[in-house]
Amino acid sequence: MAKTNKEVFDLRLFKRLLKFIKPYNLIFIVTLFSVIGLAFFGAIRPKVLQVAIDENIANKVDEGFLYYILIYGALLIVEVLCNLIFIYYANWLGQSVVRDIRIKLFKHILNFKKKYYDNSSVGVLITRAVTDMERIADIFSEGLFMIFSDLLKMTVVGVVMAYMNWRLSIIVFCTLPLIVFATKIFQKYMKKAFEEVRNEVSNLNSFVQERVTGMKILQLFTREDIEYKKFKVINDRHKKGWLKTVWYNSIFFPIAELLSSITLGLVVWYGGLNVVNQQLTTLGDLTAFIMFIPMMFRPLNQIANKFNTLQMGMVAADRVFKVLDTTSNIDDSGTKVAAHFKGDIEFKDVHFSYVDDEEVLKGISFNVKAGDTVAIVGATGAGKSTIINLLNRFYSIKSGEILIDNVNIKEVTLNSLRRQIAVVLQDVFLFADTILNNITLKNPDISEEEVQIAAKQIGIHDFIMSLPNGYHYNVKERGVMLSSGQRQLISFLRAYVTNPSILVLDEATSSIDAYSEQLIQDATDKITKGRTSIVIAHRLATIKKADNIIVMDSGKIVEQGTHTELLEKEGGYYRNLYEVQFLQEEIT
Repeated sequence: MAKTNKEVFDLRLFKRLLKFIKPYNLIFIVTLFSVIGLAFFGAIRPKVLQVAIDENIANKVDEGFLYYILIYGALLIVEVLCNLIFIYYANWLGQSVVRDIRIKLFKHILNFKKKYYDNSSVGVLITRAVTDMERIADIFSEGLFMIFSDLLKMTVVGVVMAYMNWRLSIIVFCTLPLIVFATKIFQKYMKKAFEEVRNEVSNLNSFVQERVTGMKILQLFTREDIEYKKFKVINDRHKKGWLKTVWYNSIFFPIAELLSSITLGLVVWYGGLNVVNQQLTTLGDLTAFIMFIPMMFRPLNQIANKFNTLQMGMVAADRVFKVLDTTSNIDDSGTKVAAHFKGDIEFKDVHFSYVDDEEVLKGISFNVKAGDTVAIVGATGAGKSTIINLLNRFYSIKSGEILIDNVNIKEVTLNSLRRQIAVVLQDVFLFADTILNNITLKNPDISEEEVQIAAKQIGIHDFIMSLPNGYHYNVKERGVMLSSGQRQLISFLRAYVTNPSILVLDEATSSIDAYSEQLIQDATDKITKGRTSIVIAHRLATIKKADNIIVMDSGKIVEQGTHTELLEKEGGYYRNLYEVQFLQEEIT
């Protein structure tokens, strides 16, 4: 029963894949006709040769012989042209379909919740968007049309053979069931083997991507030998998966070749005796059948091989469509477009959990007045960064309300909401591009002149101009050409040039040097003036000027007030934190 469901699912999956051909129906039809041409013209050539041998060569008559040779040559030329058209347009069609699916896939994953990425491997997603896509392209270039062509060629050849000499045809047809049976068994085992290969490819990609990204950590903690051994194990599993496919191929193709050779020998033996005894088989018939047998048996071998390609493509398509069918999008049913926020923020009894039954925020309620700077402090895991994620609607809250300017953020479109909130994170991500493009993110509405003016305002223009090519300096992948402090400054400028209504600094000064921190502190004083700002910090010295400080512990707000007010609380949570940090700074 399970097998039947699987077959039905594969059929529905295939139909879904074919829907992507609709925009290219004309190319599909041209390719289809070229395939039909390959089958018919290829099958007719031996018949023409048979006539030429029986009428001219066997009878030693040259009249009309050139005519048959010219027809044979013309058929060969047309067959070559059909093959050329087929190869080009089948591959063109495959790449066009894959381009459309890849664009749809990338657009889809751009809108996933952060929770999806929290639980998904980057390596696996890369495999889906790159390697699996190429396997889908092979369905059209090497699988679908080739299988249709081979089946059609076998059918036409079989009909012509039966018409020419049914006695010789019976010999050929008797061995066909054996080949068909072997092919069916081969396909069954190859499908399982290819599914295993695809799993191991995903595991390999994921492992390599993570280790290359985290190479600095591996080297710092001398994990090279351990990770090398792990890689050898994964790579060995990948090799064994491929070797299974090689093993099945090494069994099937020799058997198929042996059966083909036996059939050819039987035809030559029986047909040769008939020719010698001048019975019901002619020399032309025998010659044509010698050509027909490879045309009948080789497509079976190719069908098995191309069916493997089709299976790999279908497995890849199944994986890609599973990602496309994943519903992990934040609800964007809001209709209000926020051109600008005044900046009043309110959390009303907000409950949230990343994992069910493990609340991170336990009924958070607080207000931020427009233009104020509010700091959120607390131990690691208290829920500080979670507040920022919820404000940007990266996650959906369990209960409660989040309001900006007395409007529930669910009623505001996601794009307009996030355009008005700029965030500077502790872990800065820079693309392998120029400083200018990393700041503007290629937004055409932000000119280089505006970026330079903003950089001068916050005091980092001189630092950028000190680099080779200035704003056009390529920072390479993840900004490795810059120090952590310099990357943080670029991130700060990236947030500033968007002219946000609300500015968020999430641990923005926790991992930088004193000079960079001073630059950011000076810039913060400038750009937070008159703008609602939320500052999350471990280092309490950076938030003394905040209009309000929210102290969190274990997902709850335990204290609120100004720096001075909180220090006056005897035995208060904030005061204890401050005294501990103050003592540590004195010691160091």
